[in-house]
Amino acid sequence: MLKTAVQEQLLPGDTLQAKWDFAQQAGYDAVELRGKGDLHFASRLDELKQAAKDGVVMPTVCVDMLHFLGAFDEDLRRDAVAQMKSQLTVIAEIGGVGAQTPASYGMFSRRLPPFEPPRTEEEDREVLLAGLTELGEHARKEGVTLFLEPLNRYEDHMVNRLEQAADLIRATGLDSIRIGIDSYHMNIEETDPAAAILAHADVIGHAQVSDSNRFQPGAGHLDWPAWLGALHTIGYDGHLALECRLTGDPVEAVRSVPAFLKRSGA
Repeated sequence: MLKTAVQEQLLPGDTLQAKWDFAQQAGYDAVELRGKGDLHFASRLDELKQAAKDGVVMPTVCVDMLHFLGAFDEDLRRDAVAQMKSQLTVIAEIGGVGAQTPASYGMFSRRLPPFEPPRTEEEDREVLLAGLTELGEHARKEGVTLFLEPLNRYEDHMVNRLEQAADLIRATGLDSIRIGIDSYHMNIEETDPAAAILAHADVIGHAQVSDSNRFQPGAGHLDWPAWLGALHTIGYDGHLALECRLTGDPVEAVRSVPAFLKRSGA
């Protein structure tokens, strides 16, 4: 059974309860939260606990910070790891499943000048394995999962494809780390997105959706039957979380997605 979620910032309403009312009416099964830095997500704990008590389904949180576990600066790396630990703890406290983060975002791209990053690939790998291992062990202690999201080559120079994320995850030896796939990034980086899903089925734990142009599913040219069919084949039973920009009337755009995905995945 296909389950959909929608990120909280895309929903109309001033409270999570109001957003959840709209989400349910539109056909969504859950709300995906956004976790900002400076321990902002932890500061929302009372709000989140009340929302959970009121029946809002919030299985995952997606990071929304300025720096990440793969940062070049050691202090920024330490802060990012501390922030992610806090988000993992909070999502566990409200009965969620896990937290999603990329290795970095907007830090460097080999596709833009100066083309060569200040760290070698070996140093990148060392930094990422250290951060992932620390976060994965924390996630295991909290009983939740860390989802590592590969981003496209213009947004991150280290982890772009599922195979790269899978290699890092397997190297940690931790079951508490899984890949958080994103249809938009896969459309850019994977030669065959459906085949990539099948090849790395054992380490896929979460899925985010947007179309080839970063707008809502149905607004671009992504092969949704193939992509969704691959997830069905591997027995993926998590949510498909809407993370996108919106084109057209924003309310109607959000409202259109569950029905579109169900049609495409039939």
